[in-house]
Parts: sequence; structure tokens; C-alpha cells
Amino acid sequence: MTENPTPVILTELTGDGVMLLTLNRPERHNAWTLEMELLYNELFDRAESDPAVRAVVLTGAGHRSFCPGMDMSVLDGASSGASPWPTDKLPPRTRPMTCPKPVVAAVNGACAGIGFNQAVMCDVRFAVPGAKFAAAFSARGLVAEDGVSWILPRLVGYGNAGDLLLSSRRISGTEAFEMGLVNRLCEPGDLLPAALAYATELARSASPYAMSLIKRQLADDQTRTFVESRDAAAALLATAKRAPDYREGVRSFIERRQPEFAALGESAALGEPVALGEESS
Repeated sequence: MTENPTPVILTELTGDGVMLLTLNRPERHNAWTLEMELLYNELFDRAESDPAVRAVVLTGAGHRSFCPGMDMSVLDGASSGASPWPTDKLPPRTRPMTCPKPVVAAVNGACAGIGFNQAVMCDVRFAVPGAKFAAAFSARGLVAEDGVSWILPRLVGYGNAGDLLLSSRRISGTEAFEMGLVNRLCEPGDLLPAALAYATELARSASPYAMSLIKRQLADDQTRTFVESRDAAAALLATAKRAPDYREGVRSFIERRQPEFAALGESAALGEPVALGEESS
């Protein structure tokens, strides 16, 4: 009887509701494969549907690489027309951005190509100073994939995005932080604990329902005018005020205690809107 092979993505669910996903091909620097992509989608499906999961942290195994992009054997096959990749049957590679729960990247090393895109799609990015970021597409004769040319200018500005995408040059975690691509810089030994602590704080203190609405706002408002954004927010606010999380958020604040928000999906039963002043009476 043979043992099951080590999965290409490791999973762990903490007691606080944080799902840790670790890209796990350290012998290949966590390079991306079809097997990894299929499991990645499966795990994000699980994270989205499991009420026990309130936040996700994405990182790479080892100390040298987050994900340097597609495995070179896959790229070689694609360049010769022999790639078996069923592109038309896979969902878009935007799972961190479309996930209704917050996704935090902990970039521990090389981060390029599809790895770069997945980090960019996350809501918040932690990185070590020595991490190496590179879009890499122009250096392979490719275009900016997966919608990264839409989101990257919104993170770092048009000029910086053009620089990174046109040149494919590598930048350090420090330069990425200065550019606005990285939110937090951490020493190597502190990276994963810091990312997990941040995600844990979100899981403990923020309403899963509210976070899902805010993620929707952040995405939708990129193509709206200010007035459209304001009006959409008013409609979402009315929806949020009918959810139990609003009552719990106000009560926990008044009672000076940690909120006990329902898991995502458990806030679906809506009542009448509650004014803030009504909760304090």
C-alpha cells in the first residue's frame, strides 16, 4: 500500500477561523502547475462555502519562494503548442479578489508571473524585505494576464504599473512596500505570524457579512463615478442595517465586549432597518 503523496497545497484551519493555504512544491520553488491550480480552486470553493472559515492567508512553503510563476515544464509545453492546460474549463485566476472573505498574502520570497498575480489579487499583502516581485510577462513574450493590468495601476499608480509590466524587472519587498504594492514589511521569522495575527483580528473583530459587502464595494466602485458609488453605498447600508451583525456590532460596542458576529451566510435573515440611536436606548 503506497502512501498518499504530499499535497501541492497544504491547508490548516486555526481555531479562530483562519484558513492557511501554503503552496507546497518547495523542490520547485512552489512553481505553479495544473494540479496546483485545480486544488487551489477546490480550496477556495471550500473557504467560500465553509462558515467556519472567516479569513484566508496565502503563502509559500520554505524560505525562498512564494510562487515564481508557472513551472518551466508547463511553459515549455505551451510554447511548443503541446500544453494540456484546459483554459476554457477553469475559472478565472482571480479567486482571492472574488472570494467574499478577506485574503491576506504572506510573500516569503520569489513572487512572479501567476504568483505575482495571485498576490496582487489578495486584499492585503505582507512581505519580507528580501522578497522578489516581478510581473515577468513581457520577458516571456506574453501579455499581462488575469486582469492584473486592471488592478495593478489602482495599487501602485499608472506609471509604476507600466514600469513593472513593460520591463518585467524584479523589485525587492522593500521597494514594493515603498511603491504601495506591499502593505506590511516583516522580518522573515515574523512574516507568517504577523499575517496570521492580522487575519485572526479580522476573524475575531470584523463582521464577515460587512467584509463581504465591502469587498464587493471595492471591486464595483472601480468603474463607478463618485455619485454612483455614494448611491450604491446607501443601498448597501440599508441592507446591512437589516442584518443581525449590525445589532451585534452596536451592542458589543456599548457593552464594551468582543463582538460575536455570525458566520457568513448566517446573516441572511434580514429584519427592519435599525437606527444607531435605537440600539443605545
